[in-house]
Amino acid sequence: MNNSKKKDILIIRLIIKSISLFILLNFLFILVKDIPYGSISLYNSVFPGRERLPFGETPSESFNLTIFNLDAMLSSHKISADKKTEYDYRIIIIGDSSIWGFLQKPENTLVGLLDKNIDFQCDSKNIEVFNLGYPSLSVLKDLVILDKVKSYHPDLVIWFITLESLVSEEQLNTPLIKNNSLILNKVINNYQLTYPKANIDLLDYTIIGQKRNLADNIRLQLYGALWAGSGIDQAFPEEYTPAQRDFESDYSYKNFEDNQIQKDDLAISVILKTVSGFPELDFILINEPILISSGKNSDIRYNFYYPRWAYDDYRNIVKSVFEQSAIKYYDFWDLVPESEFTNSAIHLSTIGEEILAAKTEAQIKNHCESLGKE
Repeated sequence: MNNSKKKDILIIRLIIKSISLFILLNFLFILVKDIPYGSISLYNSVFPGRERLPFGETPSESFNLTIFNLDAMLSSHKISADKKTEYDYRIIIIGDSSIWGFLQKPENTLVGLLDKNIDFQCDSKNIEVFNLGYPSLSVLKDLVILDKVKSYHPDLVIWFITLESLVSEEQLNTPLIKNNSLILNKVINNYQLTYPKANIDLLDYTIIGQKRNLADNIRLQLYGALWAGSGIDQAFPEEYTPAQRDFESDYSYKNFEDNQIQKDDLAISVILKTVSGFPELDFILINEPILISSGKNSDIRYNFYYPRWAYDDYRNIVKSVFEQSAIKYYDFWDLVPESEFTNSAIHLSTIGEEILAAKTEAQIKNHCESLGKE
């Protein structure tokens, strides 16, 4: 056999071995699916931690992107920077895009304003406030995040809700839920929820199945340098379409018939089981402000999301349930004037954020004063 043929055979063998090794590693990767590889991060070491969870559809402008690996999301957040000490009182705020802060710089969000303005202690400890809101409407999504955050030892959870986040049939429809089946199933088990468990396809946890997650995690690290240098984590359009204020004569809300919402139509059990599942934590529930239109057919609809009958039913139901359960609950639904909403019936202007922050700060202060009396 001449040298040329020997060389060809060696190359073929090398290719076969390489392919075989990749196939083996691809499937062995399934065995480490529970290892939090997303926790390996340059944030909070090489780069500062982010003020809010990663989310963004235009990475080249926002230096941010939407990912679904919860470990990577939290590792990039400033809550992962330091271990909690005995002198720290940690408040985490969860909710939807209004809490995350659409069209607001980090310092002008609810959490940014609280962080800047709070000048008192809680239980003789220094207050730290963390923004763990995330842009989708589902209290089950909030629980999935909260369950992951418990390892950071929060003391108080302030949970902003709205009707859209509580509709039972919508709870499993957010991308963060759909892309975290293993975590979702654990949460359903641990909190004894009645939602169906997700089907698990082990092929989704091979290297090939996880290639997008792996690539996105790497991209998030690369954007850390741009985030660190600019402080930009969101693209701000020069113009946006204002939230709708004029409506058709439309009483409909999702699939509800007979213009009536019942308690069982809402995912209140998720909140109740979350609160009971964290006996060491204090909770404050807040019904977030909504745009109350004064435009055409505003006697029928408060805003794009809500006909009046649906939202009124919701408010009555949650108020009754939380009063009976002794959960601290505040209804801020009409707190912010119509003029201080931006591109959505729940997204606030900077002035709107300041109004909400002042009211929220007052409730935090009341809570802290009550701790001092115990």
